[in-house]
Amino acid sequence: MFNIRTLNNVSAEGLKRLPADQYTVGDDVEAPHGILLRSYKMHDMEFGPELEAVARAGAGVNNIPIDRLADLGIPVFNAPGANANAVKELVIGGMLMAARNLAAAWEYTQQLEGEGDALSKQVEAGKKQFVGYELPGRTLGVIGLGAIGVQVANAGLSLGMKVIGYDAKISVERAWQLQSGVEQARSLDDLLSRSDMVTLHVPLLDATRALISADGIAKMPEGSVLLNFARDPIVDEDAAMASLDSGHLGAYVTDFPNRKVLGNPKVIALPHLGASTHQAEINCAIMVADNMRDYLEHGNIRYSVNYPEAQMSRNPGSHRITVANKNVPNMVGQISTQLAEAGLNIEDLLNKSRGDYAYTIVDVNGATPGSLLEEIRAIPGVIRVRSLGSAG
Repeated sequence: MFNIRTLNNVSAEGLKRLPADQYTVGDDVEAPHGILLRSYKMHDMEFGPELEAVARAGAGVNNIPIDRLADLGIPVFNAPGANANAVKELVIGGMLMAARNLAAAWEYTQQLEGEGDALSKQVEAGKKQFVGYELPGRTLGVIGLGAIGVQVANAGLSLGMKVIGYDAKISVERAWQLQSGVEQARSLDDLLSRSDMVTLHVPLLDATRALISADGIAKMPEGSVLLNFARDPIVDEDAAMASLDSGHLGAYVTDFPNRKVLGNPKVIALPHLGASTHQAEINCAIMVADNMRDYLEHGNIRYSVNYPEAQMSRNPGSHRITVANKNVPNMVGQISTQLAEAGLNIEDLLNKSRGDYAYTIVDVNGATPGSLLEEIRAIPGVIRVRSLGSAG
C-alpha cells in the first residue's frame, strides 16, 4: 500500500488514477511514499525516509527543492506539455491585447457616463486613442521551443505572422512538431533584433535569470512587445520599465504581476492565468499521477526534472531492483558483481545518467534478499536502492 500526500487541491480526475486498493491519498496522510502538489512551496519541508517520489501537476518546479531531493534519490516529476494549449491560447490573447490596445480600451469604456447620443459621441471620440495594428505580416520571436513554445510558434504562422524561433537545446521530438515555416534564429540577439513581438517559454534557471536584459531590450525594434508567460525573473524588469518609459518598448505583457510593473499604463499584467483552465488542471494531474504510479510500482522514470528518463518493460516472473546513484565510473559493474555473488542472473538492465546523477533498473531471475540490498547500498556513490518484487 502506498501513501500519497497532497499539498494542494489536485484534480480528482488525476487522483482517480491511483486505485484505492493500492493507494491512500489525502492532505493529512503521514509518512508519505509520494507527494502530489501544485504551487505549494516545499523548500523548508523535511522529508522522511519513506518518501520516494514528488510530482508537481504543472511545468515549473521552482517551488520544489529539486537538488536536495536528488541527493536523497527522490525523482521530481512534472507535466511538461499538459498545459501547453492553455498557455498558447493565453499568449495569443496577450498578443491581441497588446496589438489592439484592448486593456486600455476596456478601461476607457468602463469610465463612460451618460447614454444615447451623448454616450455614442464619447465612444467615437475615444476610439481614436486606441488604434492598433493587425498581426499578419508582423514578426513573432519565440524563445524556447519546448512543448509550449512549439505550439505558440505554429499558432503564429497560422495567424499569418513571420515566426523566428530560438532554442539552443531543442529536442528531436519538438523539432519534428515544429512547422517548416518557423525560421531558426542564429542567436538570441538575432531574434530580438528582428522581432516585433517576443514571447518567452524557457524554465527559470541560473542561466535564464535576466535572460532578457537591458542590452537585449535595446536591440528590439522600437514599439515592440515583450510577452512573459514563463517566470518574472527571466526578464530584467527594471530595464523593461525604463524602456517602456522611454518609449522604446511598446508594451510588456506578463503573467506575474508585482509592484514593480503594476500601475504602468504600458503593462498588461494578468494574475498567473497560464495554466488556469479546467482542462489543463486535469491533464497535468493525470500525467503526473500516471508517472508517479509507474515509478512507485515499476521503477520507471518519465518526465523527471532531476533524474534521467529510464523506462524498461517487465518480463513475467522477473524481480526488479532500482538504484539511484551519483554518476561515477564502474557503478553498473559493482552492482552486477553483487548480484552475481548472490547467485542472481541479470535478465535485463538499463542504466541512464543525467548530470551528476544516474539511475539503473535491473531485472533478475529470483527474489532479492535484504542482505543483498544492503550490500548494494554500501557501494560508494549509491544513494537509494529499491526492491520492487516480482512482475507476476
